[in-house]
Amino acid sequence: MPTNANGTFEVKTTPQPADPEAGGEALGRLLLDKHFYGDLEATSKGTMLAAGTAVKGSAGYVAIEIVTGTVHGRTGTFVLQHTGTMTRGAPQLSVTVVPDSGTGQLTGLSGKMSIDRADGKHSYSFEFTLDEIN
Repeated sequence: MPTNANGTFEVKTTPQPADPEAGGEALGRLLLDKHFYGDLEATSKGTMLAAGTAVKGSAGYVAIEIVTGTVHGRTGTFVLQHTGTMTRGAPQLSVTVVPDSGTGQLTGLSGKMSIDRADGKHSYSFEFTLDEIN
């Protein structure tokens, strides 16, 4: 039975220099530094790769972040994988726990996270399960 964790987060992005060997100016690379509050009390570090297009409102990004903290009293780490697209302003986002990435009391964690941004603030809803690993 899935469990839900909800709360807010703050994110700091740090743009990295363009790499001519890896797409140059066509690809943006950013470092992520997040702080989660609420049912998930954690920090994360990650990397995002993004690309815009000539069509206004169309873009794509991928990101990987490692989350360290506590979910409903269970402590450990896990990895989130993001895949996002924007088609002429219409967003589509998938944020999924990388299989078998949980450690400590989060070993066996699986799930998905939805992210909302309103009034300049970020919130999350994290639907997850913890399975016993044999």
